[in-house]
Amino acid sequence: MNFRILLMTYLSGIKRKCLMGFLHLKGYKNIDKSSIIEGTVVLDKVNPVGIHIGKNCLIAGGTSILSHEHIYRNPDNEFIPYMTDTYIGDRCFVGIRAIILPGVHIGDDCVIGAGCVVNKDIPSGSMAVGVPAKIIRTGIKMSDKATLLGEYK
Repeated sequence: MNFRILLMTYLSGIKRKCLMGFLHLKGYKNIDKSSIIEGTVVLDKVNPVGIHIGKNCLIAGGTSILSHEHIYRNPDNEFIPYMTDTYIGDRCFVGIRAIILPGVHIGDDCVIGAGCVVNKDIPSGSMAVGVPAKIIRTGIKMSDKATLLGEYK
C-alpha cells in the first residue's frame, strides 16, 4: 500500500471517532460507535434520541434520517410535532443522498440504494432501491465493513 492511502486510513479513523463523540454530545445516543456516519449526513435535530443505528453500518454522505413528523402533531400538545423512532439495523449500507423517513425500521444486513426514499419498513437481508424504495433482492449478507458478501448478480 502506498503512504497516501495509509495516511488517509489513519486520519479518517481519528475523524470518525471525533464525529461520533460530537454526535453523542449533541444527543444522538442511539448510534453505535462502530458505525460510520459520513460528515454530510443530515440527522434529525428535533428528536435526536429517536435515531437508532446499529453496529458496523455505513451511512453515505448527503443521506437524511428523520425521526419526527412535522405535519402530524403530538395528541397531547398540538404545538409539538409527533416524535417517533427510526431504526437502522446492524451491518447496513445506506447509499448517498438516501432519505429515511420517520418511523421506518430497516433490518440487519440491508443495502439502501443511492437516492432512495424509504417510506416503509425494509426486512433484514434486503436490497431496496428507487423512489419510493422497493425491495429488489432478498437473502443478502453483509460483512462487518458494510460490504456485500458473496457473489453479486
